[in-house]
Amino acid sequence: MAQGVLWILLGLLLWSDPGTASLPLLMDSVIQALAELEQKVPAAKARHTASAWLMSAPNSGPHNRLYHFLLGARSLNATELDPCPLSPELLGLTKEVARHDVREGKEYGVVLAPDGSTVAVEPLLAGLEAGLQGRRVINLPLDSMAAPWETGDTFPDVVAIAPDVRATSSPGLRDGSPDVTTADIGANTPDATKGCPDVQASLPDAKAKSPPTMVDSLLAVTLAGNLGLTFLRGSQTQRHPDLGTEGCWDQLSAPRTFMLLDPKASLLTMAFLNGALDGVILGDYLSRTPEPQPSLSHLLSQYYGAGVARDPGFRSNFRRQNGAALTSASILAQQVWGTLVLLQRLEPVHPQLQCMSQEQLAQVAANATKEFTEAFLGCPAIHPRCRWGAAPYRGRPKLLQLPLGFLYVHHTYVPAPPCTDFTRCAANMRSMQRYHQDTQGWGDIGYSFVVGSDGYVYEGRGWHWVGAHTLGHNSRGFGVAIVGNYTAALPTEAALRTVRDTLPSCAVRAGLLRPDYALLGHRQLVRTDCPGDALFDLLRTWPHFTAVSLRSLHYTARRPSVYTSSTRPLPPACNSCARTASARPPTSRRHVYSGNLGPAFAGHSAGNIPDPVTSAYAASAQPQTQPACPFPSS
Repeated sequence: MAQGVLWILLGLLLWSDPGTASLPLLMDSVIQALAELEQKVPAAKARHTASAWLMSAPNSGPHNRLYHFLLGARSLNATELDPCPLSPELLGLTKEVARHDVREGKEYGVVLAPDGSTVAVEPLLAGLEAGLQGRRVINLPLDSMAAPWETGDTFPDVVAIAPDVRATSSPGLRDGSPDVTTADIGANTPDATKGCPDVQASLPDAKAKSPPTMVDSLLAVTLAGNLGLTFLRGSQTQRHPDLGTEGCWDQLSAPRTFMLLDPKASLLTMAFLNGALDGVILGDYLSRTPEPQPSLSHLLSQYYGAGVARDPGFRSNFRRQNGAALTSASILAQQVWGTLVLLQRLEPVHPQLQCMSQEQLAQVAANATKEFTEAFLGCPAIHPRCRWGAAPYRGRPKLLQLPLGFLYVHHTYVPAPPCTDFTRCAANMRSMQRYHQDTQGWGDIGYSFVVGSDGYVYEGRGWHWVGAHTLGHNSRGFGVAIVGNYTAALPTEAALRTVRDTLPSCAVRAGLLRPDYALLGHRQLVRTDCPGDALFDLLRTWPHFTAVSLRSLHYTARRPSVYTSSTRPLPPACNSCARTASARPPTSRRHVYSGNLGPAFAGHSAGNIPDPVTSAYAASAQPQTQPACPFPSS
């Protein structure tokens, strides 16, 4: 049943009228379409596959050949299919989300999920289909196959054409596999460099040791194929592919347009990687789930909601942790390499693959896997300012001189309860920003980053701009706050791991934080209880914690009377005492900025978002007159 629903959902794009009004580009809309189809699809359709519809869509190319071969789709004519009657809105939605693409700074085929992340639907559906099929495995090399396919050929069933295909579950993603290096090349793998002059001259001297022996359909159609092809293009243009570019929706309540923050972004955007990783995780789950398998609408509702099978750790908020637990870097590198070998066999005249030796493909696979595991899986998920509805900066922000040498840890104190979902965390961010701007008179929210208990980091002033979090030291370190009051209790383990491990290690890798950085609690530099007794006691056990005093740091900023007056009461929390050491910048011109790892960009205003926070300090929201994420003209 689930396979039939997925097949029809993707197939509906054939009947969709491009001008038909569509639902908002939300994951809830996709789930709604699935639920409606599940009520109408006959059981007889369950043998059809989603990949058949992917192949029937326009713009077929190497990627679709990979779908077709690995997912075992048959060529079907639209006349053979009887589409389920759906509302015009759902028909329009299926047309919009069936294909992922990046064109002229816009990203297509993506939806906004309840956790605040943006997800590409195509790799998600491909992973679901691979899981429903039980994860086919292709043995390499494909010496027993017939002559290479030509464009326009009809693809027979995958099992019939390739005896090496075993339509059984794969042995498990974390099974032992040799580490991939540029020297691990299979001697019996077909050489696609014949007839290509001067290719061998640039190859390593080492000979083959551990060639890829199989391709897992689940990894190939979600991550491996796209990673390999994108980094293959980068290796040939001498330009390192951008990985994980974020973007901004035109509005969050009813999103329609998604603008990328880097108009030159590769296809490996944050939304694509999110969708691909979700496809891997859910596809693996389906492949291990006995019949009767859950309906797809129910599975997605749980995964993008409270958690699959009521497990709060098994939800989209923690896709990076769950994805990292499913596979190792060495296995993924083998899969990327093996998928490129398979693509080279499926389309020998592919312009990028035609003259690539196996050593070169192995190098591409190693580079792609290293970047993916370190820059994506190894870094925390950071919601950009436009995602939580930040107001524009007031004045002119000041650039930091990177890399910095300190990481200052705070708790927000108010809001006191930890935020465990995107709606609450985003509302807390807006409330803190209003308090800092309207009551404290600062240009923006003071913190560099804020960590929620929902699995996400929220961008404040970001990596590149001086904050207002630690008086006298704002230009020397990043201020990171965890939402909540940690005087007597501790944050969640996920939040602690983010502050202790993933956020600083990612910053070190990117050259934003020095490897020998010092981690300090706010109270070590300013008279405050922040970050709370319980959290500070724990900080003292962390590797980079440094025991310092105000005198030992020898900072030169002039201290206000709060540090010397015994009559002024001690402020209880970070949100009450964090003040910038420099004069407030002029307000004659508004500048907006980014805290992303890349260069600054303009536009961090979002449309009106309902704010459920009722904290005493929260100022009433001012209506936003600017469109979300306006981009600079040059």
